[in-house]
Formats: sequence, structure tokens, C-alpha cells
Amino acid sequence: MTQKRIAIIGAGPSGMAALRAFESAEKAGAEVPEIVCYEKQGDWGGQWNYSWRTGIDQYGEPVHSSMYRNLWSNGPKEALEFAEYTFDEHFGRPISSYPPREVLWDYIDGRVRQSEAKSKVRFATAVRWVQFHEDTETFTVTVEDLRSKQTTAATFDHVIVATGHFSFPNVPDVPGIETFPGTLHHAHDFRGAEKLADKRVLLIGASYSAEDIGVQAYKMGARSVTMSYRSRPQGYDWPEGMEELPGIQEIQGQTVHFSNGEVREFDAIVLCTGYLHKYPFLPTELALESPNNIYPDHLYRGVIWQKNPRLSYLGAQDQWFTFNMFDAQAWYVRDLILGRAELPSERERAEHMQSWRNRFMALETDADDVQFQADYIQDLIEATDYPMFDLDEVVKTFLDWKKDKKANILTYRDKQHRSVMTGTMAAKHHTRWLHELDDSLERYLGAPKEDEMRSRFEADDADEDIERLPLQERIQR
Repeated sequence: MTQKRIAIIGAGPSGMAALRAFESAEKAGAEVPEIVCYEKQGDWGGQWNYSWRTGIDQYGEPVHSSMYRNLWSNGPKEALEFAEYTFDEHFGRPISSYPPREVLWDYIDGRVRQSEAKSKVRFATAVRWVQFHEDTETFTVTVEDLRSKQTTAATFDHVIVATGHFSFPNVPDVPGIETFPGTLHHAHDFRGAEKLADKRVLLIGASYSAEDIGVQAYKMGARSVTMSYRSRPQGYDWPEGMEELPGIQEIQGQTVHFSNGEVREFDAIVLCTGYLHKYPFLPTELALESPNNIYPDHLYRGVIWQKNPRLSYLGAQDQWFTFNMFDAQAWYVRDLILGRAELPSERERAEHMQSWRNRFMALETDADDVQFQADYIQDLIEATDYPMFDLDEVVKTFLDWKKDKKANILTYRDKQHRSVMTGTMAAKHHTRWLHELDDSLERYLGAPKEDEMRSRFEADDADEDIERLPLQERIQR
């Protein structure tokens, strides 16, 4: 019998989860298919594989990563921790709950660093087209080696799309934006807030990108930060110098008119307007088209393409959970391919999807969303041998995180949470996030001199009001 062949498109956290899932089965004695993973970047990690480049990369391809230099996790690491590879195991000691991007990349890389998984990845290789043949029930995957410029095609029995959906920016038209003379770009092309120092900054959008780039700009000394929302404000207790205003009526040069009659002038605009589900390598009948939500239509159990179950998607939904959800999805897709799990009939799949869609449509609050996604992950894990973990406790961690942000948007990253996997309480980072200007792995894992820690980072609670002042005034004090 001919061995099955599996194509994984993308080697970010979702693609790495798929590689790890098959590797786990193989180490347990299972016979696994031949796997080829295509990744157009030079290394794995997806969004976490930071690049200074924007727009077009060195091969003339659209830059994939939307990561910026001084990003720190905006959610507690205890909510994304792998169930079968903990932060304690990787770093050998507790670390803080909100690490910077380089630390998180090191963690996801570390799980598979010593394995054979990397040998299955063809880096600097872009997938150009995927074609399904009904007569043979196989896919032809056409790729281009970006280094040699050679185009080749290969046949596969299953295709796993693991490219994510935060790479193709949604860029709306704003009346008069073409007249704006300052710096203007989408969050996808944002690479650091240092250049926003002493600038009047407008962020168009009211979700995580606007929130995080906004506080980064504040941290780096922006003169003012304004966030424009379309439907509802984020509603945090913003420090002096940060504000939220409703939708933009018109831009006239540096002057922006808001729908409530307010008028402001700006030096820089960042479009925090989200991303598109876009898969240019897939024909229409295979391509997911969906708003960014936690239960996209047409995906059985959130992963299997209803119209063709030989195609699956990992990480296609909006995300509260991330790395461990990708694992749960990858383990389930793996078991379907290996024949360990049975794929229901088309009618049964449709009924299952509809029941979950009905529940999804009834969600009202963030707490509802988090619980829904936790239940979704539990449903997947119960169908596989992925280690079960206390999802209710992770939900509590998320809700505590939300409360911390409401209490103080500038200091929530200084809070500590307990690992659901190990029971370990996170360490207190040596430097308050608002004061930490070095985001490197070395600095994060190091220990500053005692006098530096005392003078800069161990102020008592009475000094917290100082953190709500603009950077220049904080430095003066």
C-alpha cells in the first residue's frame, strides 16, 4: 500500500503544532505519513519570526509577519502554555507572565528544536497553487523555491493550511486620508514605537492592535495618543495623554474631524483595522472566507473543510487561546488522517457545525467568548491523546487578566499568574513593563544590578501614579 503524503502549508505556531502532533504519534510507535511542510520565510515561527522588513521581503514576496520589535505578550503566558511542554521545562525556572516576543519565540522553537521536525520543512518555499483532483482524491501542490527560483509540483493525499490569518491587512478607505502629510501605515507594517516619540498619534481601530500600539507609543514618549473606534470604545482608564474618540468624519491634511464634532491634529496615523482571511494559493472552492470570529462557518470542529474533508485549517478562528488550541486542533486532524478518529457523514458534520454556530451566535460578552473557546478545545482534546488540562482555570486566568487591564492598562503586564500545567506561580519580572526599554532575551532572563533595580523598578505602590504621566515627565521625576 502506498504511503500517504501530507502537505502542511506554513510553519508558524499552527504548522509547528501539526509537525509536533505527527512526531508525537511516531515516537509512540505509530506509522505516520510522509510529511512535507512549506514555509516561505527563512525560519519557522510565523508571526513570532520577527523581521525588520515591511511590504516586500528579499524575494519579492509580501512580508508575512506583523510582529514589531518591542512587542510583549498582551495575554498571560499561562493561558497559552503547551500542555506537553511547559515554560518551567523550557527555561528551567519560573519566568514572568508577560514575556517579550523573543522569549516566546524561543519557547515555541524550543519544543521542537531537538527533534527531526525541521528536516520536514522546506524553507524559503512559497506555495503557488493547490489543485484537488476528484478522480484520484489527491492534491497537486505547486511551489516555488524562492532561492533557486525553481517551480515544482508534488502530489498529496491531505493538505493542512496553517498560514494563519494575520498577514493580509484590511485597509479601509477614510475620507481625505490621501491628504494626510504625516507618517501613515497599517499595523501590519508597524515595527517599533520609538519613532512616535513626541508625535501626536492617531490609531484607527479599537481592538488589540490599537490598544497595544497605543500604550507602546505612550511608553516611548508620544506627545498624545488618540484611538478612533467605529462601534464601541475599548473603555479603559487611559492615562493623561491617551483618549478614545468615535469614528472619523474626514481628514484634511493634519486635521482630523471626528463624528462627535471633536477636531485634532496628528503627525502619525496607524491603521489598526484588522486582517483578511486570504489564501491566494487556493481556488475558491477550497478557500475559507470569513469574518474574524471564534467559530468560522464551513469548518467542521473548527478545522475540517466541510466541502472537502481532505483539506483542513489550523488556527483559522479569532483567538483567546492560542498555542494550546493549535495543539488541540493539530492532534485531532492528525488522528483523522491516521484513522484513529472517524469522520462523521456530511449530514452529521453539518448538524454538528450548526449546533456550535447556534451557540456562537448567542454569545454576548467576552466571558462568554472565552468559555465557548474553552469548551471547543475540550471537545477536541477529548477526541485525542493530547494531555487534558484545567480549561476552567485558564478561563479564570483570562477573566483575571481582563480585570487587571480594566484596573490599570499600563501595569497589567506586571501581574503574576499561576501555571495551570505545573502549579508554579510566575516570577515577578525584575523591571516594570513601563520602564523596560530593552526587550531582548538576554536582558529578560538576566538580573540588573541591585542599585539599578532599586532606583528604577522597585518603587512602592504610592509611586504608581507617576507611571500615568508622559515619558518626559516620568524621566524628570
